[in-house]
Amino acid sequence: MSERAAPFYCPYCGDEDLRPHETGHGAWECASCNRAFQLKFLGLLTQGLVRDGAEGEHA
Repeated sequence: MSERAAPFYCPYCGDEDLRPHETGHGAWECASCNRAFQLKFLGLLTQGLVRDGAEGEHA
């Protein structure tokens, strides 16, 4: 299986100085704000999905 794309920015401070974190797959650390975070792919959304009466609204 191929490697996943790396994040471009820290979700907390927006800096680009990210490195893989030692805890494993999808884990990253930001050298700028000293935070570690993990990214996880949840799945694909169904096209045309309507939630709780939100017909015609887009996120």
